[in-house]
Amino acid sequence: MTAQPTVIVFALFPGVTQLDFTGPHQVLSRLPSAEVMLASREGGAIEADGITFAGLRRLRDIERCDIICVPGGFGTTDNAIADEEFLRELRRLANGARYVTSVCTGSLALGAAGLLHGKRAACHWAWRELLTAFGAIPDPARVVRDGNVVTGGGVTAGIDFALTLVAEIAGPETAQAIQLGIEYAPAPPFDAGSPETAPPEILARVTERYAAGAAQRRAAVAAAAERMRAARF
Repeated sequence: MTAQPTVIVFALFPGVTQLDFTGPHQVLSRLPSAEVMLASREGGAIEADGITFAGLRRLRDIERCDIICVPGGFGTTDNAIADEEFLRELRRLANGARYVTSVCTGSLALGAAGLLHGKRAACHWAWRELLTAFGAIPDPARVVRDGNVVTGGGVTAGIDFALTLVAEIAGPETAQAIQLGIEYAPAPPFDAGSPETAPPEILARVTERYAAGAAQRRAAVAAAAERMRAARF
């Protein structure tokens, strides 16, 4: 008897960060019997960090999935959490999914969809505190699980998140075999991958870069949170 496929949907939007989904996609596509789909509100093609991804499904055309994953990116607040149709389809798919997941600021979209109230969740370090607007509990861990909600921190944490999910679904041996197959053995040349370990001058430089859009992002999150409360999700 043929096993039913594990249907995995990455919900994309304009301004998404490509590594937020291509990293976990590489891992999850190796899950036995996995059927991985890239989808967006409009379907067709989407540009991410200068790369065009074509052949996307329309979210409303996907009947169900086992795993829904929302990546992040600078378009999260301008597009994902401000797009009521995107959030509506996200809620619909999440309601029937075994796992509701995100990478980086994708957790803000989960929050805007009303899926994180009272839940611990990860996010990119620069925007983690914004989760509180949606009733979520920010957690600095690289991968956070709260019930069937599994969230990854910023960008590269998506690979750790995906391996964690594979271990949950298919066992640690399968996860380790995938890790070895993709030779995932991080040994970065600098210990600057978190605000706690980065040199102060580097942290200040990156924080200043993010500050340019911080007010707009916070305003967008506040507006999305107000819409969520009004709709009583």
